[in-house]
Amino acid sequence: MPSIFTRIIRGEIPCHKVAEDDHFIAFLDINPLREGHTLVIPKVEVDKFFDLPIDLLSGIMPFSQSVARKIAKVVPCDRIGVSVIGLEVPHAHVHLIPINSLGDMDFSKPKLKFSPEEFNVIAERIKNA
Repeated sequence: MPSIFTRIIRGEIPCHKVAEDDHFIAFLDINPLREGHTLVIPKVEVDKFFDLPIDLLSGIMPFSQSVARKIAKVVPCDRIGVSVIGLEVPHAHVHLIPINSLGDMDFSKPKLKFSPEEFNVIAERIKNA
């Protein structure tokens, strides 16, 4: 059965996309820790990050860098935190989170809630940065 991320890639489930190329897609996390919290995923479904083929493993960080730079332009923060956990969805992914302190990346904290319209505005701001 395809992961929820594969279903997003196929267009079966909507997302708030901020960037895409032939190999990767970036979209807002629907359960964000911070405004602008973005997920970067390969278009190939691979469960574990370090099981990615070397070309995807070596390509995901430059793609993530370009997305992180856009996030930093539109979301006030000291830096963009990066996390690879991989337990939530069985599809390799990178979290890009605008942060001002280490506590901003505490995944045990309650998640923020945004309306669909608010997500759209955030996604457009990042996409157009």
